[in-house]
Amino acid sequence: MRALHGFSCRTGVLIGGFAAMLAATTAGAQDEQEWRTASSLIDSEAETEVFERYAYVNPDAPKGGTLNSTAPGTFDSFNPFVVRGTPAAGLTSFGGLLWETLMQQSPEEPGTSHPLVAEAFKYPEDYSSATYRINPEARWHDGTPITAEDVVWSFDTLKEVSPQHSQYFANVEEAVAVSEREVHFRFDQAGNRELPHIMGDLPVLPKHWWTGTNAEGDQRDIAAPTLEPPLGSGPYRIASFEPGSEIVWERVEDYWAADLPVNIGRYNYDRRRYSYFVDDNAAFLAFTKGGIEDIRRELSSRRWSQDYNFPAVEAGDVIKREFTAGSIHAMQAFVFNMRKPHFDDPRVREALTLAYNFEQQNRTHFFGLNERFGSYFENSELAATGFPEGQELEILEEFRDELPPELFTEEFELPVFDTPQSEREYLREAVRLFKEAGWVIRDGRMVNEETGEQFRIEFLGSSPTSEVIAGGLIANLRRIGIDATLRIVDTSQYIQRVQQFDFDAVTSRFAQSNSPGNEQRDYWSSEAAEIPGSRNLAGIQDPVVDALVNKIIYAEDREELVALTRALDRVLLWNYFMIPQYYQPTLRYAYWNKFGIPDEQPAYAGVDIESWWVRPEREEEIEEEYGEDEN
Repeated sequence: MRALHGFSCRTGVLIGGFAAMLAATTAGAQDEQEWRTASSLIDSEAETEVFERYAYVNPDAPKGGTLNSTAPGTFDSFNPFVVRGTPAAGLTSFGGLLWETLMQQSPEEPGTSHPLVAEAFKYPEDYSSATYRINPEARWHDGTPITAEDVVWSFDTLKEVSPQHSQYFANVEEAVAVSEREVHFRFDQAGNRELPHIMGDLPVLPKHWWTGTNAEGDQRDIAAPTLEPPLGSGPYRIASFEPGSEIVWERVEDYWAADLPVNIGRYNYDRRRYSYFVDDNAAFLAFTKGGIEDIRRELSSRRWSQDYNFPAVEAGDVIKREFTAGSIHAMQAFVFNMRKPHFDDPRVREALTLAYNFEQQNRTHFFGLNERFGSYFENSELAATGFPEGQELEILEEFRDELPPELFTEEFELPVFDTPQSEREYLREAVRLFKEAGWVIRDGRMVNEETGEQFRIEFLGSSPTSEVIAGGLIANLRRIGIDATLRIVDTSQYIQRVQQFDFDAVTSRFAQSNSPGNEQRDYWSSEAAEIPGSRNLAGIQDPVVDALVNKIIYAEDREELVALTRALDRVLLWNYFMIPQYYQPTLRYAYWNKFGIPDEQPAYAGVDIESWWVRPEREEEIEEEYGEDEN
């Protein structure tokens, strides 16, 4: 970040006459701007309608009870913002249960935010800046007011220590405390429609706590892991923990934002307990016993089809239910690390794609319940379909010489193993592509034609489920002479290796919103490929992708954004940067029958567990019936 006339952006403090001058200048420039109490990138009416609460919640939902959950692996930190360490359950890079953001993203409406720490915001017509006004009631758990200085410090610090925030807010040059309750964010370019909106996603951290000392008198360090429970501002605080095995959160009784519209009828549990398990099979067995996990999203189609026949299900004490979400299905894919030279050739990546027999896997492991991804923006208007046409075609024409020619003349299709001969035909084509790329089969081994080195892939996983996911692909790769193996490591080691890009291939997921923007840098940009901890796991460094991402960020309207995103989707697919896997068309949940649930759940998110509440009589009955089996 750059300094301005001797002003240090790290401190967010302006001195003397210059402070007054900047405040006056900023105020004068913004007098005609409208303060907004809602923000939407898709539905302009959402910005003018009076927002009293989310429509689906029960405003009279009672508080109380315990939500028991499980978490995988272990944890060793309460700092989710840095690459080092494994953060505890309940913490995320955007705050989680402990820290609030300036605004809250709506689970009801895509691309819409409502006030939280900030009560309002405004921006000029050219989107060159944004000003957020802090709610005067906003407090830290120690009773200290949240100030503009906290916001400025949070912004500066997260851009410095967090790879994700560094990319997300890359176009924000500085944050300035205009007054005790107003923060002005200045952007390095105009025309980014999304940027004033996503400033609301900034988690606000307590400067006075992080820059202070702990009970032993040691200076705290936001750039390092910590097991000292941090000061927060959210609906919960850490009540107790056993490092690596359990963390318990308690509801903050005097939570300052409890009556804000975004929180009415939500955050109803008095306590939230997360118990850690080595793998998902152990967690499932714990769920069947009761008292250890209350609500389980089931990602295993085999388990969903076959294993929910234990006594509590038959007694009606465990309920199976499917929900439908209007959000984009998060792409799940085999990701190959293109930082390693043998994955850099697109012909090799296409050949690897041809070896993945989804149909057999779906039939033998998933009971036909899963569907294949055909887009990075599945289940939305942003997905590329058919042939490029209209505005999308015009966008792609600019890059025609740098794109596969088939992109313009063929509809992108993944291999479909629909006949007994299909596998043999696809593997034969894969061998041909490998040969074009300089790899040939000798003595049953796929080797480099010049060096004789065998082609090797180690798939990295963190649980036995990885064998189900990658097993079929590994078997087919071995059939064409590739030394393909699977290595399963513990969760902490897996996270560290992925963050440091220390892998050949992993399975990963890439969540998207219906209004893509700055986060695309973190997923696909050349810059992010070089930053440990970024989400560009594949190491994509492609000038066309970079250009399209930049155009998406500065799209002038929704129509252009849709066309640009379809173009990006098509380019990602035709470059075979990863092998799309599968998704569940519905959200499959099983839960112990101790909850009250609103009649409707949010149409966009599909499920909002925060809107559920505990029925004390049912909680007591279940504890009496199944409590003796907790351990």
